[in-house]
Amino acid sequence: MAEALLHQQRTHRPPAPRPPSRRPGTLVGGLLRTTRPKQWVKNVLVVAAPAAAGRLFSAHAVTRLALVFALFTACAAAVYLINDARDAEADRAHPTKRHRPIAAGQVPVPVAYGVAGALAVLTPAVAAWLTNPAVAVLLTAYLGMQLAYCVSLKHVLVVDLVVVTTGFLMRAMAGGLALGIPLSRWFLITTGFGALFMVAAKRYSEAVQLAGTAGATRVLLTEYTTGYLRFVWQLAAGVAVLGYCLWALEEGGVPHTSVLPWRQLSVVAFILGVLRYAVFADRGTAGEPEEVVLGDRALALIALAWLAMYALAVADW
Repeated sequence: MAEALLHQQRTHRPPAPRPPSRRPGTLVGGLLRTTRPKQWVKNVLVVAAPAAAGRLFSAHAVTRLALVFALFTACAAAVYLINDARDAEADRAHPTKRHRPIAAGQVPVPVAYGVAGALAVLTPAVAAWLTNPAVAVLLTAYLGMQLAYCVSLKHVLVVDLVVVTTGFLMRAMAGGLALGIPLSRWFLITTGFGALFMVAAKRYSEAVQLAGTAGATRVLLTEYTTGYLRFVWQLAAGVAVLGYCLWALEEGGVPHTSVLPWRQLSVVAFILGVLRYAVFADRGTAGEPEEVVLGDRALALIALAWLAMYALAVADW
């Protein structure tokens, strides 16, 4: 009996894993899912510069910013389509990414490339026609940088972090360029290093969650150490806080006339927001920044308090 069982165990082998079957759903639905609708929230950064300058309260500004938001969403959609088409084979080895529409076969690779190419060509042209040349140049630079990232830069240590961070910074710059608003040094420093903080925290969380497992689609996660990524997001958080504090404490020779010093008080909410987000970064659960920002009630309340104080500071109430 024992010999028979041993022979059965030796001869019976588990079947090889089958490739993911074609997921049900329409082609349009698959394309929409590939554009990551949850991540469209990142493009809200286009209102950052106009909000800081108090230029949100006009029909012209709202219309122009809505257009820039849509244009950046289209550019990001083109990048996501190309990225997923290139990574389709690798994504099939990932426990969750294997369900992406292109990897699962819902969206054919040639269709993904075709739609991405159309968006990449039309978006800067529409920007030049309906906004101004500066926005068109920025979108073209964004597309070129992101395509270079998809092809090769995402395999270069540190450069991959810089490219993703620069994408966030470009979003924040686009609104100012669309309305002709000068961008201050403190705005650029705080936005840039705040973005680097979130990007490095995302990489750190991915490295922690995929440690010791097979099927990692980000090759660089095996090159970075969790200690190094922790150092990067901690450094970036510190510089972002410092830049914001310098902005808040700089009166520019004009004393405030509001009821309370809202600029200085907003530092408290800003630091609390960074500290709260750092809780998720430290746990290794900041892999999806939009879910952290939208899903944590305490962080949402802190963000609302900061927005209120920031608005009062800009309005000088």
